[in-house]
Amino acid sequence: MNFEFEKEIVELENKIVEMKKFSEEKGIDLSGEISRFVAERDEKLKEIYKNLSSWDKVFVSRHPERPYTLDYIENIATDFIELHGDRLFKDDPAIVGGFCKIDGKKVLIVGHQKGRTTEEKIYRNFGMANPEGYRKALRLFKMAERFSIPIVTFIDTPGAYPGIEAEEHGQGEAIARNLMEMSGLKVPVISFVIGEGGSGGALGLGVSDRIYMLENSVYSVISPEGCAAILYKDASRAEEAAENLKITAQSLYKLGVIDGIVEEPAGGAHRDHKCIALNLKNIILSSFSELEKISVEELVENRYNKFRKMGSFIGTDI
Repeated sequence: MNFEFEKEIVELENKIVEMKKFSEEKGIDLSGEISRFVAERDEKLKEIYKNLSSWDKVFVSRHPERPYTLDYIENIATDFIELHGDRLFKDDPAIVGGFCKIDGKKVLIVGHQKGRTTEEKIYRNFGMANPEGYRKALRLFKMAERFSIPIVTFIDTPGAYPGIEAEEHGQGEAIARNLMEMSGLKVPVISFVIGEGGSGGALGLGVSDRIYMLENSVYSVISPEGCAAILYKDASRAEEAAENLKITAQSLYKLGVIDGIVEEPAGGAHRDHKCIALNLKNIILSSFSELEKISVEELVENRYNKFRKMGSFIGTDI
């Protein structure tokens, strides 16, 4: 999958592939020329991705090759044991979770999981969780709290599933309960928006002591397309809505909604899963090191105050 703004990159990559093929077939050493084109491509990638618009970042955040929760677990964790089911109705594959170790440190990881193939997308419901997914997550949060194990959540969903059955099973209540219960968890909680952070479906895993966003991810109360359809009565104005919603990591950091931005490899996280996983791993370990020095009472109070302050403003000129 290539974006319109990557046209020059695609041309350079095609040249690199052709030169490598020609070099192998003819037995000619073209390593110098190939290295020059690779360096030119990398510089172009940095330049292009440094100047992406909000709308461009929406597409990057949805790239089908971006790493998902299970990809991060594979790259940063050992001894992962996945746990299933909400103990009330069923298991929801749109949210995965389990205990593992990161550099020997015991951690609970819970996150949204999208699929790549058609079968996987259907099985994972495109990362849109039902109430059972949020109840499973809460069950695991409480288990981690019981054993004083810190929590990491990965957020990547267009939103909670809006189907009739989900509503009948208490979608709104399940998300609301997660918000309430997570605010009082007596262990450190860190969240990462790794792709799309859509609406209440994202918030159901996002009440944390530290919230980080990958630099090309988005986090919003509604998708730009949905906002344009409702606010402007014109879905074609989604690009304008994306800009006005302030959905990028850079905008949300300035507004104080998130605590930090995770640098992605040149050209986006989808180009180098191991590199972005290492960046997250370092932040996880350093953040837990800081948070575990704080008393439980102060930890919970700080988390509560963090979210109470969101949305406050000075003056009336808005």
